[in-house]
Amino acid sequence: MTMARFIRWYGSGPLHLLVLIASFALTGYAMVRLFAIQPWQVAVWFVGAAILHDIILLPLYSLADLSALSVLRHRTNRGPTVPRINYLRVPAFLSGLLLLVWFPLILGLAVPYAGDTGLPESVYLGRWLAITGVLFAASALAFALRLRRVRRADGADGDRPAPPRHGATP
Repeated sequence: MTMARFIRWYGSGPLHLLVLIASFALTGYAMVRLFAIQPWQVAVWFVGAAILHDIILLPLYSLADLSALSVLRHRTNRGPTVPRINYLRVPAFLSGLLLLVWFPLILGLAVPYAGDTGLPESVYLGRWLAITGVLFAASALAFALRLRRVRRADGADGDRPAPPRHGATP
């Protein structure tokens, strides 16, 4: 089978398939090991995580994403445009993931880990907020640099017409 035929059949290159198979193998190994130790606790955790995600979290972050899209869609664009939503999605996702993993410590709901970490319980909220601020600042900087690069490219093009988009007729 030629490479082009394989890509047409599979939809991606062989490296993608190899990484996918390796990730499934690693996940299967972890599941076998976890179920061998605590089968009921793992099953309850998976069911609880699925319910928490599908019933509570998915509607919440979908609503937040739609709200951000509607705000960004109604802004007037003067000059070159850069897709903006991912510059909000990425830091919000990372911050939310950190909150999801560490919420007992961030919200002060856990037994203090001072003996294990050497840190008082009061530092976690401030550090999470600082990390969130850094994530959004880095995203804003990346957005500004991308916008600057697009504006320079548009200025260098001058009066040349823009190339047609995929599927557009010239």
